[in-house]
Amino acid sequence: MKLILIANRGEIALRIMRTAHAMGYRAMAVFSDADALAPHVRAADCACRIGGGPAAESYLNGEAILAAAMRHGADAIHPGYGFLAENADFAQAVSDAGLTWIGPPAAAMRAMGNKATAKRLLAGREVPLLPGYQGEHQDQATLLAEAQHIGFPLMIKAAAGGGGRGMRLVQDANSLHANLAQARSEAQQAFGSGELILERALINPRHVEVQVFADAHGNVVHLGERDCSVQRRHQKIIEETPSPAVTPSLRHRLGRAALEATRSCGYVGAGTIEFLLDTDGAFWFMEMNTRLQVEHPVTEAITGVDLVEWQLRVANGERLPLSQEQIDARLLAGGHAIEVRLCAEDPARGFLPQTGTIALWQAPAGMRVEHALESGQQVSPYYDSMVAKLIASGPTRERAVCNMLAQLDQCILLGVPTNQDFLLDVLAHPAFMAGHATTGFIGEHFSELVHKIDGALVQILACAILLESRRQKTLQAYVPELRGWSSSAPLENTLHVELDGASHVLFVEARGIDKWSIRAGAESFDVSIMAAPENRLYISIGSDVHVVQFCVDDARILFRSGHRNHCLRDLTYCAPIAGGTDAVDGMLRAPMNGRVVALAVAPGQPVQAGQTLVVLEAMKMEHGMPAPFDGLLQSVHVAIGEQVAPGQILLEIARI
Repeated sequence: MKLILIANRGEIALRIMRTAHAMGYRAMAVFSDADALAPHVRAADCACRIGGGPAAESYLNGEAILAAAMRHGADAIHPGYGFLAENADFAQAVSDAGLTWIGPPAAAMRAMGNKATAKRLLAGREVPLLPGYQGEHQDQATLLAEAQHIGFPLMIKAAAGGGGRGMRLVQDANSLHANLAQARSEAQQAFGSGELILERALINPRHVEVQVFADAHGNVVHLGERDCSVQRRHQKIIEETPSPAVTPSLRHRLGRAALEATRSCGYVGAGTIEFLLDTDGAFWFMEMNTRLQVEHPVTEAITGVDLVEWQLRVANGERLPLSQEQIDARLLAGGHAIEVRLCAEDPARGFLPQTGTIALWQAPAGMRVEHALESGQQVSPYYDSMVAKLIASGPTRERAVCNMLAQLDQCILLGVPTNQDFLLDVLAHPAFMAGHATTGFIGEHFSELVHKIDGALVQILACAILLESRRQKTLQAYVPELRGWSSSAPLENTLHVELDGASHVLFVEARGIDKWSIRAGAESFDVSIMAAPENRLYISIGSDVHVVQFCVDDARILFRSGHRNHCLRDLTYCAPIAGGTDAVDGMLRAPMNGRVVALAVAPGQPVQAGQTLVVLEAMKMEHGMPAPFDGLLQSVHVAIGEQVAPGQILLEIARI
C-alpha cells in the first residue's frame, strides 16, 4: 500500500490519516459539496469531490468513491466507521477492483453485519442469545404474530445496522403497528434495508461490548470490554473501559463468547461484539459491528495499542503484534479511560439535532480530543450530530471521571447548541459516579432538564461582557484617558437584555475606566474588567474574579460561565417584539434543519393533540412532529423530500 483513500469525513478521516501518515503512507480524502473546504480535505495529500451534500449522493456513493480511487491511483481504501464501513457489496467491489480493503472480508460482513443472519449463525454455539424473531418473512402479519409469541415489552431493531436507527421499545400490543412502521422507515432510510428483527426486551440492562481483532493467520484476540450504557435515543454518548460492573471472572466469560462469535465467520480485522448485561451477571449477544467503533480510543488508552495501525498491518498480511496473554497483562495495568461524545443537539428539546455556524471553538489542551472543528465552520444537517469526542484516562475510574469533568468544562464550543452541559451533569451524577448507570439511566434521572443557576450573578457577568463588547466597538473613537470620564455626576443607565431567552432590565453606573456599579433586581455589585485578552475576560465582582470565554456573533454575545453556555442579546435600542409565534397559534414549525420523509394527514382531516403529523429526518434520525392541540388540518406547506429550515412553517391547524 502507498496511497490510502479514506472513504469518510471529519474527525474520522483525520483519525485514520494521523496513523497512516505516521506509518509512511499517503492519504487521500473524498468530500461532498458541503465539505469542500473541510479540515480533513486540507489535511490530506490529495482529495477528490464525490457528490452533493446529502450522504446518499456522496459518502454512501460507492461507485463514485471507487472511481475516485482509480482516477488518483489509490491502492487501498479504509472506510473509517459509519457510512460504507459495513457495506459488504462495497467491500467486495473494492477487492474485485484489485485494491486492498482495510476491513473484514465481505463474506464475514454479510454473515455478521446483519443482526438476523448473525443470530442464525450463532445459534447452537457458546454465545448466549435472547429469545426473538430473526426470520426472513418480513410481512406485517408475521411480525405481529411473532411479537405476540415473544411477549411484551419487546425491542424492534433494524437488521442491517445499529446506532439506534430503526430501534423501538414497544411496551404493549397497542403501539406495535405504528412502531413497526416507523422502525422500518428509519431502517430503510439509514441502511437501505427495511428488514427488522424482534427481541425480548431487557429493562434497564447494561450495554457492554468487547473489542476483538483477528489476522489472516488464524490469530484472534480480544482487548477487553467497554461499557456503553449511558445512551439517549438508543445512541451512546458516554463510553468507558473497563466496565464498573464486570468482574475478572465475567470479563473472561465475555471474552470467550466474543472470540467464539468472531471465529464463527472467518473474521479478519477489527470488530466489536456487543452484549446486553443483566443485573445477575447474565449476558446475551446483541450484534457484531464489523468495523472500528467510535469509542475505540478508550481501548487504546488502557492497552497502549493503536487500533488503526493494527488494521493497516493486518491488511498488509501481518500477524497481530500481541498475544492474548500480553493484552491481558496490559488490561490489568492500564487503569481506566472514559469518552464522551460532544453532539450538536438540544437536550432540553428531546436531543433534537442542531445546525448552524460555530462562532468559537477551543479544544481543551490537556486531553485527547478527536474532532474536525474550527471557528466559523458550518454544522451541516446532512451528517451525524456528533461533532467531537473527548477522551480522558487515569489510574482509577474516579480519577478518569474527575479528569473528564475538568477538561470537558474547559471545552469551548459557542454558536451551536450542544450536549456539553448535559454531559457534565451526567458525569457528576452520584449514580454515575458510583458506577451504577444502565441503559435506563438518562430516562430515570434526567426526565426533566432543569439547571439551577445563580441568576443575578449570570446577569451581572452578561452585563459586564456587553459593556466590554460595546467598549471594543468604540475603542478607536476615544483616547484611553477619556474612557469612563463624565463631565457631570455619575448617571445610572438602563440596559434591556435577553439572556438565554429571558428578558432582564439592568441598571449601570460608570465608576471609572472599565468599572461600574451594576444593579440586577434588588442586588447591586461593583464590577470591573481586569484584563481582556482575545475571547477571554477576567471580571472582578466584589472580591471574586471570574474568567469568561466569549465571542460576538452577529447580534448575539455568546459566553461560557458557571459550567454553562449562555446567549445574550442587547435589546436596549430595539423595538418591542410581538409574541404569539409558537405552536399555540396553529402554525407547526420545524424545530431544526431536516428533510420531510412523511406526512400523516391531508388538509381537511381532524387531528388530535400529540398525533404525529410530520416526520423529519435530520442527522440520520427521524423525528416526529406532534399536533399541539385537537383541531382540523387547514393547509400543508411542505412536500415529502423537501429540505426545511428551523422555524419554517410545516402545517397550519385550526382549533375545533
